[in-house]
This record gives sequence, structure tokens and C-alpha cells, in this order.
Amino acid sequence: MDDYFLRYEDRKPEPPLPYSAPRELLWQFLAIVALIVGAWYICWRWTASLNTAAMWFAVPLATAESLAYVGMILFVFNLWKDDPIEILDPPAKLGDIAPDHPEGDRPLSVDIMFATYNEDPDLVRLGIRDAKNMTYPHPIDMHIHVLDDGRRPKMREVALDEGVNYIARTTNEGFKAGNLRHAMAQTSGDLLVICDADTRPFPTLLANTLGHFKDPKMAWVQTPQWFYDLPEGEALDAALGRRFGQKGATCGHAIQKVIGPVRLGADPFVSDPKMFYDIIQRRRNWANASFCCGAGSIHRREAVMETALRHFGAKVETRAHATEEAITVSSKERDIAPELMQAIRTEAAVAEILTPYHFHVSEDIYTSITLHADRERGWKSRLHPTVESKMLSPQDLLTWTVQRYKYAGGSLDILIHDNPLFRRGLTFSQRMIYAATFYSYLAPIWNVIFLIAPVVYLFTGISPVTAYSAEFFWHLIPFLVTLELAMMAGTWGVSGYAAKASYLSFFPVGLRAIVSVLKGKQISFKVTSKVRQSGNFLGLVKPQIAVVALTSLAGLWAVGALIAGTTPHSATGVVSNILWGLNNCLAMLGIIGAALWLPRAEEGTE
Repeated sequence: MDDYFLRYEDRKPEPPLPYSAPRELLWQFLAIVALIVGAWYICWRWTASLNTAAMWFAVPLATAESLAYVGMILFVFNLWKDDPIEILDPPAKLGDIAPDHPEGDRPLSVDIMFATYNEDPDLVRLGIRDAKNMTYPHPIDMHIHVLDDGRRPKMREVALDEGVNYIARTTNEGFKAGNLRHAMAQTSGDLLVICDADTRPFPTLLANTLGHFKDPKMAWVQTPQWFYDLPEGEALDAALGRRFGQKGATCGHAIQKVIGPVRLGADPFVSDPKMFYDIIQRRRNWANASFCCGAGSIHRREAVMETALRHFGAKVETRAHATEEAITVSSKERDIAPELMQAIRTEAAVAEILTPYHFHVSEDIYTSITLHADRERGWKSRLHPTVESKMLSPQDLLTWTVQRYKYAGGSLDILIHDNPLFRRGLTFSQRMIYAATFYSYLAPIWNVIFLIAPVVYLFTGISPVTAYSAEFFWHLIPFLVTLELAMMAGTWGVSGYAAKASYLSFFPVGLRAIVSVLKGKQISFKVTSKVRQSGNFLGLVKPQIAVVALTSLAGLWAVGALIAGTTPHSATGVVSNILWGLNNCLAMLGIIGAALWLPRAEEGTE
């Protein structure tokens, strides 16, 4: 494993995108235009364009477009406003972050927690050593803890060798959330830094982030997760030259002259999280709605514990009242003796579990919702846009699939069973931004319709619209153009096509998560592997292969039918749907290529 890391040790993260007030105004203007034009298009679709002879086809497609438009509204709301980047002066003592604390003159106490289960202990050792190298301009009481849910002698040995605290427990109740709860009961830091087994903090992590806690309402600060081992790929001319000699290299060079730089095999799983952290999460700061993503986050212990106690008390009261109601109904007594009621509350308290971090597959976002909803304390969160640590990326499509299924299933489980839209305490802006997150995981439902629609038309000639006429394109094209211009301005500095393609090709995993949650199945998964699984993974992308195959066959069929003149296809309809299907296929090809991707060393080259 050491050789693997040595290849990437010199890589540095990109700085956060610079704030630009003029660009933000341009984005807001274009977003409003796109929303207005989009509303005009959707209204026209429902009132004037449906093919009444094929409502079974027309209505689902118009519904899918409408649902996608709702997602666009939520996305615009999320991205509406940015803030200038701030690196605040770090606090010198506890009183700087907790003005009323009786021990305000003492140095800050910080716990660095590495949660691990079955990962290579030497991988955790790298993170421990990096954490020990963190610097701070003031005296600080820092303690590093290894939270080993695997109870491994080798992991204990590494902790002892590095001079850090080793914490293990007898069960794995609550998984990572339970691991953190157990560790919090044995530690006392004012702030705690959550690290995964592969998290490697930069020396500046504490100095650059703790200044946000000078606001006594700041509950946690999330830093971007940066994957420092993402494959950089190979330039097109180099790849073609390696396979076909000088002629191939010349051809590749000419292609790049026309369309720009092309790197084959770069970030095959679209794992680069810059779009999520530097655009989506960062733009949630204005609404105090940036949520915790686990690794690389810093938490105020007081906020986590106080909110946990409030939640615990509410659960105890709910359980006690339910028991009281059952007793009064069965006994037909109006009141219960105070001694019995106290015993009921005691039993309820014993039955409930105090959980600083929710026992849930998505414990990070679940805990974020609970803290944001504590209107009495008014806890705040912040996405600190500068990268302050590095992590390992998914090494293969199986790992990627497990990770995405966890995100989707966990988020949808919260949506179904504890919908933040109806949670008391959240502001309107927070509700809308959490809605944007959860709504995005429903997109596979309408994305499937977008993938099937061109196939249906090309095979049958049955159109979902009255006609592929000038009127149709007069409504559609302005919407697509204004939307693309708005998104370009809103996400300026980050390439968006790969993320959009991945979003579309995600549909099989998303549908599986939706079905599992609706059936009430527990969202379970194996711990994400930090090493590459061998082999190819075409079995995981059979639905995407089917989309490509069916779309290709449908396109050939439609062209033949159009030439023969024996079906109701129109030339504009065939061309439009072939272009639509081509876009779908290009999106599918990305993940199909990821299933076949091998590091160059495994291809037999260096």
C-alpha cells in the first residue's frame, strides 16, 4: 500500500473557486430567465402539445418534464447566493468560542477521532501521523483517538506505536454513529474532528477552521473531501500514439486542436466532489443549511450533546405517554398515580438510547437536520470551502455502487420516515434546501422515462407531442438554451457534463434504493473498500448497456422505416429523437467504460 500512496504524495488540491459578485448577479439573472422560460414551456406542454391519440405516452413524458422542472427550481434555490471566502483568526482560548464558560481562560481541547472497522491499519497510521503534524498558533490540548470497531490487535499496536489513544467496544451497535457515541463517552474535548480511516488531515486544518467557532452558535464546520488519488488519465494523442504509433498520435493531436484537451481514463467513476462541495454545499451557507458529510468535519461537543439530550428527552416523553395511554385505556382509570408515572418514565429512559449521532445509515445528514431544527439554540453550520484533508477515491465500480446506494437509500429513508419538510424548527430556506437533496434521489423515476421515450418513438413512430413542428422547437430550444447558460454561470469553474451524465446513468442504483425504502427494507451495505476489487464489473451496468443497445437499434430501425416510408415517422422526429438518444447513450457510455476501467499497471503498462 505504501507504493500506492507514494505515487500521489506530491498532488495538491485546487484552491476554492473565487467569489465574484458580478458573476453571481449574472447567474441570478439567467436563472430567473430560465425559470420563466421553463414555466412557459411546461405550461405549453400541458395545454397545447400533448398527442391526444397517445395519451399513454404523452402524459408520462410531460409529467417527467414537470417533475424535472421542480428539481430545477430547487436547484436554483440551492445555488442562489454565494459568500466571499473567509479564513478567520483562530481562537486562542476556550472563552473565544464559549464566552460564558467558567474555564474560559484555558486552552482549547480538541479530539481527533479516526473511525475504522476493517481497513488496513497502516492506512490509518498515515492519517495519525498527518494529524500529529497539524499546527496551531496558540497553545492547544489535542488528543488523537483511534475508534476501532474491528477490535484488531494490529490496529491497537499501531495506535500504541504512534502514541495515540485506542478505543474499542464489545459490539458494533449503531455502526459508525455508535462508534462515535462510545468514544464521546470516554473523551472530553471542546471540539471534535471526525476522520474516516483514510482521512489524512493537512497541517492547516485546525488553524484555518476553528475561527468559525468564535460564533458561539456555530455547531459544526464541514470541509471539502478531496480524493488525491483520482486517475489523471492519459492525453488522447499519447493514448492513440501508444496503441497505433505516430499516425495515431497525430490524429489525436488534431482532434484535440478542434475540441480541446481530452484525457482518457481520467476520474472514471466521476468521483471528483468539487461540484458538490465548492458549488452545492458552499451555496447553502447563505441559508444556514450546509449539512455534515462526516469525514473532515469539526463539531462543537456542546451542540452535539445538548441536541442529543433534547432528542432523548422527547423520545422518553413520547414512550411514557404511549404507555400511560395504554394503561388508562385498559384500566379505564382517568389518572395514573404519580409514583407509577415516575416508574414509567424511568423505564422509558432505560429503554431509549442517548445518541449524539443518529443510529442511521446516513447519520451525518440526519444529525445535521436535528441540530438545524433546534430553533431554541439556533445552531449554525458552515461549509469551509478550502480543502483541509485528503482521502481515497472509490477504486472500482463495485465500491462506487455500494457508496451511491448508501447515499441514496439513507437519504430516501429519512425522506419517508422523518421528512424534514414537516420537521418543526427548520426555517423555510432550510426546508427547501434539504428538499433539494432528497428530491434529487427521486430523479431516477423520471430519468427512466427520458431514457425510454426516444426508443419508443424510434421503434413505433408514435409521438408524445402533436408534432415535431416549428412551434415545438420554438418552445423547447429557448428553454434548453437559457437553462444551459444559467447552469454555466452558476457552476462556473467546474465542468458540469460529467456530473450530469453520471446523474442520468445512476438510474438503476437509484431505483433499487427507492424500491428498497418503499418496501421497508433496511438499507445495509458493506464498509466501503479502500483497495481495488479485481476484475471487470459489466454485470453492474447491464441496464445501461441495454439503454445503449435499444437506442442504437431503434435509431437504425427508424432511419430504415423513414426511407421505406411505411411508418408514421417524420424526418424531424427521427433526427430529434436520434440526437436525444445519442445524448442518453453518451451518458451511459461513461459508466460502462468505468466498469471496464483498469489502472494502467493492471493493463500491463507503466
